[in-house]
Amino acid sequence: MRHRVKGRKLGRTTPHRKATLRALSSALIREHRIETTVAKAKELRTFIEPLITRAKVDSTHNRRQVYSNLQDKVAVTQLFETVGPAAADRPGGYTRVLKLGFRLGDAAEMAVIELVDFNDVPPEGKESKKKRTRRAGKSGKAEGADEAPEVKKDAPKASKEIKAAVAKAEEEVVAEDVKADQEEVVAEAEEVKAEAEEVKAEAEEVTAKTEETKEAEPSAEKEEKKESKKESDEVVATEEDETTKADDEEEKK
Repeated sequence: MRHRVKGRKLGRTTPHRKATLRALSSALIREHRIETTVAKAKELRTFIEPLITRAKVDSTHNRRQVYSNLQDKVAVTQLFETVGPAAADRPGGYTRVLKLGFRLGDAAEMAVIELVDFNDVPPEGKESKKKRTRRAGKSGKAEGADEAPEVKKDAPKASKEIKAAVAKAEEEVVAEDVKADQEEVVAEAEEVKAEAEEVKAEAEEVTAKTEETKEAEPSAEKEEKKESKKESDEVVATEEDETTKADDEEEKK
């Protein structure tokens, strides 16, 4: 039975398991946030938190002790220079494990382990209140209470003025945009008008050319007819001359 057995073997031999934890620790110190399985994240937390506790006090002895666990000089330097001072006021609990779900393929349960001091987001709109430890502070508080209404009265006016200025600026921007759009439309209309005039001029030129060709065609036909008639008359005249010559020769015989 496995009662009260501490730690996880992670399916590795002892040297392999130590090397895995060293690599994960170096990555966490360098990146401040890594993604791994839930079992490795929980085992890494017990491995690295004692090292962060040692890194709060920067001494040669502590550096040597941490280096014997990490075997990485760069990680040791970053641990003592950045992570240790950031966690100086925190009494333990330097890491946080957040579950992500199950990995595709082998359905291993995944998680994110991160350093709390490097991944905390302060809440918005909340200011830390100063604690008063002396009774003399009450008089100052009363005086401040009298002045507070004036600030509250002035605040709505300032907000209204700001809103009015913003609305005015927005209206000016919109008007400029509309004006620019109108100018673009007018320019496009002028371009279209000029193109239409060019097309009209080209059409007029084409019609003039067609009319000229129509006028030239009848004159050419008339000349051709005249030439053909002249040729036919000449042929008839030559035939008549030949016939008369033949008749004369027969009469002489």
